[in-house]
Amino acid sequence: MMDYELDEMRQQMQTLKNKLEKQEIVNESIVRHSMKKSADSIARRYYILMAVALLMLPYGYWAFVMLSGFSKAFWIATCVMMLICAAATYYNSRNVSNVDMTRNNLVEVRKKMARAKKFDADWLFFGIPMIIVWLGWFVYEVYKQDNEVISNPLLWGGCVGAVIGAIVGFSIHFKTQRQYQEIISQIEDIVEE
Repeated sequence: MMDYELDEMRQQMQTLKNKLEKQEIVNESIVRHSMKKSADSIARRYYILMAVALLMLPYGYWAFVMLSGFSKAFWIATCVMMLICAAATYYNSRNVSNVDMTRNNLVEVRKKMARAKKFDADWLFFGIPMIIVWLGWFVYEVYKQDNEVISNPLLWGGCVGAVIGAIVGFSIHFKTQRQYQEIISQIEDIVEE
Protein backbone atom coordinates (compact mmCIF):
# COMPACT_ATOMS: atom_id res chain seq x y z
CA MET A 1 0.00 0.00 0.00
CA MET A 2 2.78 2.37 0.91
CA ASP A 3 4.68 1.76 -2.32
CA TYR A 4 1.54 2.45 -4.30
CA GLU A 5 0.99 5.81 -2.55
CA LEU A 6 4.64 6.74 -2.98
CA ASP A 7 4.52 5.86 -6.67
CA GLU A 8 1.33 7.88 -7.10
CA MET A 9 2.95 10.88 -5.37
CA ARG A 10 5.96 10.60 -7.70
CA GLN A 11 3.68 10.60 -10.73
CA GLN A 12 1.83 13.66 -9.41
CA MET A 13 5.12 15.45 -8.78
CA GLN A 14 6.32 14.62 -12.29
CA THR A 15 3.03 15.86 -13.75
CA LEU A 16 3.33 19.06 -11.73
CA LYS A 17 6.95 19.48 -12.84
CA ASN A 18 5.96 19.03 -16.51
CA LYS A 19 3.19 21.59 -16.14
CA LEU A 20 5.59 24.10 -14.56
CA GLU A 21 8.14 23.57 -17.36
CA LYS A 22 5.45 24.12 -19.97
CA GLN A 23 4.31 27.25 -18.12
CA GLU A 24 7.91 28.60 -18.09
CA ILE A 25 8.24 27.92 -21.82
CA VAL A 26 4.95 29.67 -22.52
CA ASN A 27 5.91 32.65 -20.33
CA GLU A 28 9.32 32.94 -21.99
CA SER A 29 7.67 32.76 -25.40
CA ILE A 30 5.23 35.54 -24.46
CA VAL A 31 8.08 37.72 -23.16
CA ARG A 32 10.16 37.07 -26.29
CA HIS A 33 7.25 38.11 -28.52
CA SER A 34 6.75 41.25 -26.42
CA MET A 35 10.45 42.11 -26.80
CA LYS A 36 10.25 41.47 -30.54
CA LYS A 37 7.28 43.82 -30.80
CA SER A 38 9.26 46.58 -29.05
CA ALA A 39 12.30 45.99 -31.24
CA ASP A 40 10.15 46.06 -34.38
CA SER A 41 8.66 49.36 -33.22
CA ILE A 42 12.15 50.84 -32.79
CA ALA A 43 13.26 49.52 -36.20
CA ARG A 44 10.14 50.93 -37.89
CA ARG A 45 10.80 54.32 -36.26
CA TYR A 46 14.40 54.21 -37.53
CA TYR A 47 13.25 53.46 -41.08
CA ILE A 48 10.86 56.41 -40.99
CA LEU A 49 13.62 58.70 -39.70
CA MET A 50 15.97 57.54 -42.48
CA ALA A 51 13.28 58.18 -45.10
CA VAL A 52 12.62 61.68 -43.73
CA ALA A 53 16.36 62.46 -43.73
CA LEU A 54 16.67 61.35 -47.36
CA LEU A 55 13.54 63.23 -48.43
CA MET A 56 15.05 66.39 -46.94
CA LEU A 57 17.71 66.39 -49.69
CA PRO A 58 15.43 67.48 -52.55
CA TYR A 59 13.00 69.28 -50.25
CA GLY A 60 15.86 71.30 -48.75
CA TYR A 61 16.87 72.57 -52.18
CA TRP A 62 13.34 73.68 -52.92
CA ALA A 63 12.71 75.21 -49.47
CA PHE A 64 16.09 76.81 -48.82
CA VAL A 65 17.55 77.69 -52.23
CA MET A 66 14.56 78.23 -54.50
CA LEU A 67 11.98 79.54 -52.02
CA SER A 68 14.11 81.33 -49.42
CA GLY A 69 17.12 82.33 -51.51
CA PHE A 70 19.69 80.77 -49.18
CA SER A 71 23.13 79.86 -50.48
CA LYS A 72 23.76 76.51 -52.14
CA ALA A 73 26.54 75.96 -49.60
CA PHE A 74 23.89 75.98 -46.85
CA TRP A 75 21.81 73.45 -48.77
CA ILE A 76 24.87 71.23 -49.36
CA ALA A 77 25.75 71.40 -45.65
CA THR A 78 22.15 70.50 -44.83
CA CYS A 79 22.36 67.53 -47.20
CA VAL A 80 25.61 66.35 -45.61
CA MET A 81 24.03 66.66 -42.17
CA MET A 82 20.97 64.68 -43.28
CA LEU A 83 23.16 61.98 -44.84
CA ILE A 84 25.18 61.71 -41.62
CA CYS A 85 21.95 61.38 -39.63
CA ALA A 86 20.58 58.75 -42.02
CA ALA A 87 23.87 56.80 -41.94
CA ALA A 88 24.03 56.86 -38.13
CA THR A 89 20.41 55.76 -37.89
CA TYR A 90 21.04 52.95 -40.38
CA TYR A 91 24.15 51.87 -38.47
CA ASN A 92 22.20 51.64 -35.22
CA SER A 93 19.16 50.02 -36.84
CA ARG A 94 21.29 47.01 -37.77
CA ASN A 95 21.54 46.10 -34.06
CA VAL A 96 17.75 46.08 -33.80
CA SER A 97 16.49 44.75 -37.13
CA ASN A 98 18.91 41.80 -37.46
CA VAL A 99 17.85 40.28 -34.15
CA ASP A 100 15.32 37.49 -34.05
CA MET A 101 14.33 37.54 -30.41
CA THR A 102 12.11 34.51 -30.68
CA ARG A 103 15.03 32.17 -31.42
CA ASN A 104 18.40 33.83 -30.67
CA ASN A 105 20.54 33.57 -27.56
CA LEU A 106 19.16 36.15 -25.13
CA VAL A 107 22.60 37.10 -23.79
CA GLU A 108 23.68 38.06 -27.31
CA VAL A 109 20.41 39.90 -27.93
CA ARG A 110 20.92 41.83 -24.68
CA LYS A 111 24.41 42.87 -25.79
CA LYS A 112 23.06 44.15 -29.09
CA MET A 113 20.22 46.05 -27.41
CA ALA A 114 22.61 47.59 -24.86
CA ARG A 115 24.98 48.60 -27.68
CA ALA A 116 22.13 50.17 -29.65
CA LYS A 117 20.81 51.98 -26.57
CA LYS A 118 24.27 53.40 -25.81
CA PHE A 119 24.80 54.50 -29.41
CA ASP A 120 21.39 56.18 -29.42
CA ALA A 121 22.22 58.03 -26.18
CA ASP A 122 25.74 58.97 -27.31
CA TRP A 123 24.38 60.30 -30.60
CA LEU A 124 23.02 63.35 -28.75
CA PHE A 125 26.59 64.47 -27.96
CA PHE A 126 27.18 64.77 -31.69
CA GLY A 127 23.70 65.59 -32.96
CA ILE A 128 22.88 68.51 -30.65
CA PRO A 129 26.05 70.52 -31.40
CA MET A 130 25.56 69.78 -35.11
CA ILE A 131 22.01 71.18 -34.98
CA ILE A 132 23.17 74.26 -33.02
CA VAL A 133 25.79 75.04 -35.68
CA TRP A 134 23.19 74.48 -38.42
CA LEU A 135 20.71 76.80 -36.69
CA GLY A 136 23.41 79.46 -36.37
CA TRP A 137 24.07 79.21 -40.08
CA PHE A 138 20.31 79.39 -40.72
CA VAL A 139 20.13 82.68 -38.78
CA TYR A 140 23.12 83.98 -40.74
CA GLU A 141 21.39 83.13 -44.04
CA VAL A 142 18.30 85.00 -42.88
CA TYR A 143 20.49 87.94 -41.82
CA LYS A 144 22.17 88.05 -45.25
CA GLN A 145 18.77 88.55 -46.83
CA ASP A 146 17.44 91.12 -44.40
CA ASN A 147 19.42 93.00 -41.75
CA GLU A 148 16.22 93.31 -39.71
CA VAL A 149 16.45 89.70 -38.60
CA ILE A 150 14.09 90.09 -35.65
CA SER A 151 11.15 91.14 -37.82
CA ASN A 152 11.77 88.51 -40.51
CA PRO A 153 8.97 85.90 -40.58
CA LEU A 154 11.43 83.32 -41.95
CA LEU A 155 13.42 83.55 -38.72
CA TRP A 156 10.30 83.12 -36.58
CA GLY A 157 9.18 80.20 -38.71
CA GLY A 158 12.60 78.64 -38.25
CA CYS A 159 12.44 79.20 -34.48
CA VAL A 160 9.00 77.60 -34.23
CA GLY A 161 10.20 74.71 -36.41
CA ALA A 162 13.29 74.28 -34.20
CA VAL A 163 11.20 74.15 -31.01
CA ILE A 164 8.71 71.69 -32.50
CA GLY A 165 11.58 69.62 -33.92
CA ALA A 166 13.32 69.55 -30.53
CA ILE A 167 10.12 68.46 -28.75
CA VAL A 168 9.41 65.72 -31.30
CA GLY A 169 13.06 64.64 -31.43
CA PHE A 170 13.45 64.36 -27.66
CA SER A 171 10.14 62.54 -27.28
CA ILE A 172 11.23 60.01 -29.93
CA HIS A 173 14.63 59.68 -28.25
CA PHE A 174 13.20 59.09 -24.77
CA LYS A 175 10.58 56.64 -26.07
CA THR A 176 13.29 54.69 -27.88
CA GLN A 177 15.52 54.67 -24.79
CA ARG A 178 12.60 53.46 -22.67
CA GLN A 179 11.86 50.63 -25.14
CA TYR A 180 15.52 49.58 -25.20
CA GLN A 181 15.53 49.48 -21.39
CA GLU A 182 12.32 47.43 -21.31
CA ILE A 183 13.85 44.86 -23.66
CA ILE A 184 17.08 44.71 -21.64
CA SER A 185 15.19 44.36 -18.34
CA GLN A 186 12.96 41.59 -19.72
CA ILE A 187 16.01 39.69 -20.95
CA GLU A 188 17.69 40.06 -17.55
CA ASP A 189 14.55 38.73 -15.83
CA ILE A 190 14.49 35.65 -18.07
CA VAL A 191 18.23 35.00 -17.72
CA GLU A 192 18.03 35.26 -13.91
CA GLU A 193 15.28 32.62 -13.81
